[in-house]
Amino acid sequence: MRLTVVKKDGSRVPFDRNLIFAGIQKACYKRPVSAEVIARIVDAVEENVVQKYQREAPSSYIGEQVMHFLRQTDPIAYVRFASVYREFRDLGELVNEARDMMNQTQTKDPDQADLFQP
Repeated sequence: MRLTVVKKDGSRVPFDRNLIFAGIQKACYKRPVSAEVIARIVDAVEENVVQKYQREAPSSYIGEQVMHFLRQTDPIAYVRFASVYREFRDLGELVNEARDMMNQTQTKDPDQADLFQP
């Protein structure tokens, strides 16, 4: 059975991992994130979606999963993706997200291994 994605406007489209790959690739443009790492993020997102949802998955869950993995991979790519995904209305929202990301990076446990190595 094919998984369907329920978008914000209520429309339904088939799950397409290529769309996820393209979105991550745009966020990682000119960043030190390899195509292999992007493919692993897409694999991890798809695995999480399939495990949690059997027939229909909300696009919000998929977007949150992408942001989760990008946050661990590259802070700039994360903020780029979040700015589009969360539809920031002004520079203040972007600055707040970047500040939160900086605070998280500074408080990261040095003994915690990175999920994805570039």
